Amino acid sequence: MIPTSFPEKTEIARLTARMLLEIGAVDFNATQPFTHASGKQAPTYVDCRRIVSFPRVRSALMDFLSVTILREAGFEAFDNIAGGETAGIPFGAMVADRLSLPMTYVRKKPKGYGRNARIEGVMTPGQRVLLVEDLTTDGGSKLSFVDAIRETGATCAATAVIFYYGIYPNVEETLAAHGVKLLSLCTWWDVLAEARAGDHFDAATLDAVEAYLRDPIGWQSGVMV
Repeated sequence: MIPTSFPEKTEIARLTARMLLEIGAVDFNATQPFTHASGKQAPTYVDCRRIVSFPRVRSALMDFLSVTILREAGFEAFDNIAGGETAGIPFGAMVADRLSLPMTYVRKKPKGYGRNARIEGVMTPGQRVLLVEDLTTDGGSKLSFVDAIRETGATCAATAVIFYYGIYPNVEETLAAHGVKLLSLCTWWDVLAEARAGDHFDAATLDAVEAYLRDPIGWQSGVMV
C-alpha cells in the first residue's frame, strides 16, 4: 500500500513524538547524563530501534515516513531504497515495501572478505536512491553512506529519517552542500513539547533538557569542567 492521505506535517511530528515517548524510546536524565556513540554526553537519549518491537507504532511511523517522502520528494523520485547499517535496514525494508521499490543496504565499511562490498543487494548505475536511517544528529554519518551509494554510479539526493535532533547548527546546509535533502518526522523540540503536554517527566528534568537543547555545545562544556 502506498499511503497518500495523512495528517499534515506538524501533526505527524506531534504524533511521532508521542509514540516515541509511549514506547520508552526516549529517556531524559539531567543528573546522570548519557554518553552517546560520539563520546559526547547529554541529558537526552533516543533509541529508535525499539520501534520494531511495537507493531502499531511501527506501522504508523512507516506510513508517516512514506507519505513524507512522497509529499516532500515526489511520487516518482526514487528507483531504490537503501537502508544504512544497522538501524536503517529494517526501516528501509518497510519503506521499500510501502513504496513498491527495490531495497538494498549500505555497510558502514567494506566487510573485508568475499566481494568486499559496501552495498548489499542490487544497485545499478543511474538509479535514484533514497537513503533511509533511523535518525541523524549532525548528519556526518550520512555523507559516508551517500558517497558509497554514488560510487556505484547511482545517485543519492535525499535521506529520510524518523528522528532528527534539530539542535546542531547548519546540519541541513551541510547535507545540502553535499547534494542531499533531509526528510524527517520529528525533532527533540517536538518530543520536549509532547513530554510537557503529557506529563512524562518532572518539570525540573524538562527544564534541564530544554537548557541543553538551546545550547548543546555550551552544556557539554559545562559537563566537562
